[in-house]
Amino acid sequence: MDMFIFARFRAREGREVALAAALRDEVRASRQDGGCLSHHAFRSTRDPRLFFIHSHWVDEAAFEAHAELPHTKTFVNCVEPLIDHPLDVVRARPLD
Repeated sequence: MDMFIFARFRAREGREVALAAALRDEVRASRQDGGCLSHHAFRSTRDPRLFFIHSHWVDEAAFEAHAELPHTKTFVNCVEPLIDHPLDVVRARPLD
């Protein structure tokens, strides 16, 4: 069953450029992962420190495999010091 991921990242003051670069790299790499149907990064139009990832996976197992890949672990280690909150990742399925 399809799995959608919504991840929120609020950059520490002055870390916006580094976070945007890390998100771009993560998206490029993750689009190649098995089971990835789509993967995009966004920046808020109202808060320049607020970023999001939205991704669509064939199922939860595909996302779990992605989470264990070296590039994903590297991304998490890279962004944790760039954001001002704990990682905020939500797994979701459509209502209908």
